[in-house]
This record gives sequence, structure tokens and C-alpha cells, in this order.
Amino acid sequence: MPGLFQKVQDFIKSPQGRKYADQAKRYAQDPKNRAKAQEMLGKFRGKGGGHR
Repeated sequence: MPGLFQKVQDFIKSPQGRKYADQAKRYAQDPKNRAKAQEMLGKFRGKGGGHR
């Protein structure tokens, strides 16, 4: 039985997976979207160490 990573690889190689990958690339090229992504990463990183 294929593992999770194998399933992800198979999906990425499929036509639907390539379509979503292309959409993600176009989305990432927009400066506004890139700024939103950086902001979200900063929030996740900021919350990472305080829950012990």
C-alpha cells in the first residue's frame, strides 16, 4: 500500500495535480499574495516556541 508521500507524488504527476501546481505558481508570483504568505509564515513561526 502506497504511503502518503507516494500518493502526493502521484497526484502531482497527474493532470489535475499539474493544474493546481500551475495555479499555485501564478498565485505566488503576485506580490500581494507573496506578502500575505510571508505574513502568515511569520505568525506561525512566532507562535511555535511558546507552548511548553
